Amino acid sequence: MTTNNAAERFANEPFTCAVIGLGYVGLPLAITITNAGLDVIGFDVSDRVVNQLSDGRSNTVDVTDAQLSEALESRLRVTTDPTELAKADAVFICVPSPLGIHREPDLSYIRSAAETLGAYVRPGMFVSLESTTYPGTTTEVLVPALTASGLAIDTDLFVAFSPERVSPGGDLELNAIPKVVGGVSAASSEVGAAVYGRFIDTVHAVGSSEVAEFTKLLENTYRAVNIALVNELAQFADRIGVDIWEAIDAAATKPFGFQAFYPGPGVGGHCIPLDPQYLAWRAREVGSSLSFIDTAERINGGMPKYVAQRAIELLNEQAKSVRGSKILAVGIAYKPDVADDRESASIEVLNELRSSGADVHVVDPNFDAAHIEARGFRPATEPFTADFDLAIVLTHHSAVDYSAVAKAAPLVLDTRNAYATLATRLDNVRVL
Repeated sequence: MTTNNAAERFANEPFTCAVIGLGYVGLPLAITITNAGLDVIGFDVSDRVVNQLSDGRSNTVDVTDAQLSEALESRLRVTTDPTELAKADAVFICVPSPLGIHREPDLSYIRSAAETLGAYVRPGMFVSLESTTYPGTTTEVLVPALTASGLAIDTDLFVAFSPERVSPGGDLELNAIPKVVGGVSAASSEVGAAVYGRFIDTVHAVGSSEVAEFTKLLENTYRAVNIALVNELAQFADRIGVDIWEAIDAAATKPFGFQAFYPGPGVGGHCIPLDPQYLAWRAREVGSSLSFIDTAERINGGMPKYVAQRAIELLNEQAKSVRGSKILAVGIAYKPDVADDRESASIEVLNELRSSGADVHVVDPNFDAAHIEARGFRPATEPFTADFDLAIVLTHHSAVDYSAVAKAAPLVLDTRNAYATLATRLDNVRVL
């Protein structure tokens, strides 16, 4: 099949898609594709995941049960049967890509997905890897697995990398977020742009899969480095008596040359703590180094200990020891209004306090009591009793009554500037 024919077919004719991996990236993608009028085969190796989705119960905040049920009734079917992949014209790989114990990329899920698909790939198919990884993975890992049967790139098969840009709990619909796609060849980029153009409003094609892979890491490394900068400045501002939050808001009035980033107890989730390490690892592989990434990781990784120490200092102001103190903590999620505590800096802070002997109680409206207890903390529910020694805001959930939190303890450590929105300034609140 020629490139022009393939691009034209994907741009104008009906085709069937398959999404490998039905987690917080794959499921929203599958729903977005079905909403565009295309049939989708959702594949996952987990019986638990497929059974849950088959029952109409979503596993991510970005897809409601109603949206899932509607898709299942129309164009989406989910399965653990890999032979179903042979029926797809376009396949999207959305599997986990964690780091190993030595902060090296763990490509086991990507390799497994590539090998599984390799047994069912067929002429005319387009395959896109969306899992975050280091530059070179698509050509070095995915392509060999897909061409092992003798299919040739551009003649039989088109392969690309397109970084996921999912922000759990974000305001934008997935189809409204511009999509970067880079093929392993110019032809694959062209076909990839045609495929994604069927369900994404804006597609930005780049010259290679390596550029697309680098793009994802650049986006999140930029965030990690700037968060580290403001976290370090927040520590310095506290020492000299400057309100860092007020300074950031003032700097943000400049209409050019400044973008506001805010301090916090650290960074969490799957992207910011992990993605820069793919670049750092790749740099070491080629005998180079990325000192900004190393510095940012050191600063951000040290914030939980710093916040825990600030909490201990506030207890000392009241002539109280951390050991035996009763602390009310708001939030174990890594970001506001989501039920996701992967790599959460909030949990690290509270583990530091607990290891020092504190009695930690947690309120987080996005998790049930069993989940909080499983993390080693006591669940706290409203109305709060006024018998806490300290309250600490670690995640700024919108459903929490922060006035009630402030009344529950003589001092509050606010690491998210949650109290800035209250009409009346509270004298017992201390910011990070």
